[in-house]
Amino acid sequence: MLHIGEKLKARQEQGKIIKVGVIGAGQMGKGMTAQLNLVEGMTASIVADHTMEKAVEAYRYAGVKDEDITRATALADANRAMEQGKFVATDNPDLVSDANLTECVVDCTGRPESGAQIAPRAIKNGKHIVMMDVEADVAIGPYLKKLAEKNNVVYTGTAGDEPGAVMELYNFATAIGLDVKVIGKGKNNKIDYACNPDTVREEATRRKMSPHMLSSFKDGTKTMVEMTAMSNATGYVPDVIGAHGPKASPADHCREVNEVFRLKEDGGVLSRHYVVDYVDGLAPGVFVVVAAKIEEAAFEMDYLAMGPGPLWTLYRPYHLCNLETPLTIAKAVIDHEPTIVPIDGCVSECIAAAKKDMKAGEFLDGIGGYTTYGRICEAKTARENKYVIYGLVNGKTKLKADVKQGELLTLDKVELDTTTDLYKIRAEQDKMYWG
Repeated sequence: MLHIGEKLKARQEQGKIIKVGVIGAGQMGKGMTAQLNLVEGMTASIVADHTMEKAVEAYRYAGVKDEDITRATALADANRAMEQGKFVATDNPDLVSDANLTECVVDCTGRPESGAQIAPRAIKNGKHIVMMDVEADVAIGPYLKKLAEKNNVVYTGTAGDEPGAVMELYNFATAIGLDVKVIGKGKNNKIDYACNPDTVREEATRRKMSPHMLSSFKDGTKTMVEMTAMSNATGYVPDVIGAHGPKASPADHCREVNEVFRLKEDGGVLSRHYVVDYVDGLAPGVFVVVAAKIEEAAFEMDYLAMGPGPLWTLYRPYHLCNLETPLTIAKAVIDHEPTIVPIDGCVSECIAAAKKDMKAGEFLDGIGGYTTYGRICEAKTARENKYVIYGLVNGKTKLKADVKQGELLTLDKVELDTTTDLYKIRAEQDKMYWG
């Protein structure tokens, strides 16, 4: 991210303001709109939400005056308003990607099916696309990456989210010649696989969060999705399904982290290195565990008070969510480079597990709901065992057999909803990589 600030300042001075479209005016989208209007060289020119007034409120929250906001339901009106320098609020997300002056679209919906509709449209219209919708990325990211390459635009995850933040650490460590053994993130909610929107509603209300969002944090799904994105961008895999998730603190240069991520024969938890995992006690940060390739580098790490090794942890104790996304937008538009993107195909998958005992004929639901949670799994293992891809589960997914709490769902036990855009794109992606 070096020199991005200077590049944005130059665009501001030249009047070449990056016009950004934001889709989804919930907690993240609302904050995103406000942040974009504080950053030199870019602005949130058009904001969409299924509720028009939420889009308007996002602009008000950002300090935009009502007389500068245009409510648009037709493309011609949106184009005209943007050309006049007005801020456009709409309840039609298609206008964001279709508008002439939009240069980059940010998906803040957090809904996989929405991502499957938003990203292809933006890409085919020649717009860069920043996916804060990690749930969609881990299901169809490789397809979207190839589609973006074909259309000469950038498809990318975002800085500020854990996958983007850990990617910066990973790139830094590998660039200076360190051997990265483990990548991962901290976890700050105690795992409760059986939680649901009702059991967390009081806390969610107190924290001004969506109960479904908080449920997805507590049941571990969000962490599993984020680790899957990390895996797909680096080639690192979970050591076991669901990862280990050991407890450790950042004290003394993360000495506990260094110890716990040794191999089993050396007293650690891992059967192999080059893995992705999470740590209970490092939240809300991200980390990479590294080794030195030569003795001189090991001496230097000890000399610099990082400890004697043989493993060291580089720990970033924060990630600033949507506050950092403008950096990704600038990197895409100005440098034509992504922050984080799948290498090629899925290295890992986020698969579905049952939150409770359920009977054949019952319907499931999606992320942060009442019936399922996500688990990270190597892609080849998921394919061999025919595990259900978590993002494909929705309210129309029907059980064909009884399942037990904690059971990993398999394709022979569920009837997926094959009518969704997400399912259709995933099918195309599978053909691309599996034939």
